[in-house]
Amino acid sequence: MYSVDEALERILRHFAPLPTEHVRLEEAFGRVLAQPIHATHDLPPFPNSALDGYAVRAADVATASSESPVRLPVIGDIPAGSFPQAPLRAGTAMRIMTGAPLPEGADAVVPVEQTDDAPSRFALNSPLPESVLVRAAVPSGNGVRPVGEDVRAGALVLSAGRRLRAADVGILAGLGMAHVPVVRRPVVAILSTGDELLPPHVPLAKGKIHDMNGVALCASVQELGCVPRFLGIASDSVEAVYGRLQAAADCDVIISTAGVSVGALDVVKEAITRRGTLSLWRVNIRPGKPLAFGDFGGVPFFGLPGNPVSALVTFDVFVRPALLKLLGIAHSDVPQATAEVAEPMNSDGRRTYARVKLQRAADGRLLAFSTGTQSSGAISSLVNADGLLIIPESMTEVPVGTRLPVRLFNQVL
Repeated sequence: MYSVDEALERILRHFAPLPTEHVRLEEAFGRVLAQPIHATHDLPPFPNSALDGYAVRAADVATASSESPVRLPVIGDIPAGSFPQAPLRAGTAMRIMTGAPLPEGADAVVPVEQTDDAPSRFALNSPLPESVLVRAAVPSGNGVRPVGEDVRAGALVLSAGRRLRAADVGILAGLGMAHVPVVRRPVVAILSTGDELLPPHVPLAKGKIHDMNGVALCASVQELGCVPRFLGIASDSVEAVYGRLQAAADCDVIISTAGVSVGALDVVKEAITRRGTLSLWRVNIRPGKPLAFGDFGGVPFFGLPGNPVSALVTFDVFVRPALLKLLGIAHSDVPQATAEVAEPMNSDGRRTYARVKLQRAADGRLLAFSTGTQSSGAISSLVNADGLLIIPESMTEVPVGTRLPVRLFNQVL
């Protein structure tokens, strides 16, 4: 029987990042960057004002105060989007808007609130005063964003393998990137098998249950940024399963649930071996011991257990890292924490992923409580869980106070 780590290592040998494609910047959010991005120019590209006010030479207002203000003639107006036509002369000021370029010769901006100009009148196209009374001294650099304050030309901005967030897309826009190199999204085929299964929209009949795995695994695939393709529900016959699998020939990964254990109707193994190979592993994991991995027509294939908790846990432990590798993400994106077991638990000696609720004690300790039944068919215990407590191999009794790692479903506790 393979350990969890041995099985995962063997699986990941079969995966490598998919090719690069270029997408429009507006479509890049959530995608994985395929290449490092270096700044093509400084941000900001010119010194500009961080506030509405008056561009000055700091030396000209060094003695200004509310009791002894300094009056300066106003010789120009610089709205955002324009560029100063002349330098600032000593002993003068220019009205300037937030984001507007600083004129040559100026080294500071006096906020409008520290002048005799009213902020309510400080608007585009408002009359330019002949002079301004400065009521406070400002140091050189006050209210000025220097060239490259944000990013210097040539600097590494984003590394390859990063999943792009809103701020990332924003900085790419600031660098003028209309198209972004990203890793192609894996297309993942998902097949549910079993004569007992009905689609969710079909009323229940005697001996039948609704298929949960198909929808849940499609959502799991989509959550990672991959493209799910649901192949539907195949009955318990080799021909039915084989026919469905044929539709996945152009996918990057195939996932099926059920039909890979030792039951008389476990027909997936036979269907797979018609066009591929299959390694049926009895992995030392709970839940989810029956796990198959191989290929169908050269496409990597995962055969997950049929019980919904087992299917989702084995997806999380084995399929997720493989899909992340296809996306060019080398590290697991599953947040972890260490929790203290708050009630006695037990295991059968396999590495166990126990569903737990988490609470913060008054002293800051993270406490783990079982969600109740750990049956692999009880999906409500997964719905009510904050994470999976990892009980190591050979530990059958878990006393109160034991500190163990938890795979978190939510980073915010």
